Amino acid sequence: MSTGVLTLDTDTAILEAHRAGDTERAATAFVRRHQKFVYSVALRNLHHHEENAKDATQEVLIRALRGLESFKGESTLQTWLYRITVNVCNNMRRKQRLLSFFSVGDDDHERDVVAADSISPADAVAQQDFLRYLDTILDTLPRKQRETFCLRYFDELSYEEISEMVGTSVGALKANYHWAVKKIAEHVRTSDFYAAWMESTS
Repeated sequence: MSTGVLTLDTDTAILEAHRAGDTERAATAFVRRHQKFVYSVALRNLHHHEENAKDATQEVLIRALRGLESFKGESTLQTWLYRITVNVCNNMRRKQRLLSFFSVGDDDHERDVVAADSISPADAVAQQDFLRYLDTILDTLPRKQRETFCLRYFDELSYEEISEMVGTSVGALKANYHWAVKKIAEHVRTSDFYAAWMESTS
């Protein structure tokens, strides 16, 4: 069955098409519209491990499409997807931590898996290096400040949208973002990246 809508370019149109039985076209439009956002959230939550983020994105979209019929509209689709993505990423990290205890080896010593994961590839570009460095800064921030900064800066969401997603007032979000930016700036100004940028512009 077709809804008669030529393009499904809004969440409302996608939901209406899905409920009308045009599920294949609705699913295609849904993935096209939200895949980038889901991947962006997953990439940050999984510390820029691209393959893991791709796997998480696929899992999130599969779960979302399966649950689309029961979506009640109590939040926006983006808010709903954000919560699913965070849950999937948390589960992935939990599983990876458990698997690290069963790494192949003959010794009984703990394995420094974190150090191994944090080493940048030899051919990493400067931007990737900086993202890894930024990750280390973000990890030092309180959770709410880190969450607000990522949603505001990387995903370019409004404070109102973030408020709906995380259940925090707009005023508190603005304070969180202000303090996050202040702390990040303090770190960056003492980094080699900042020194290199200043040298390149002098």
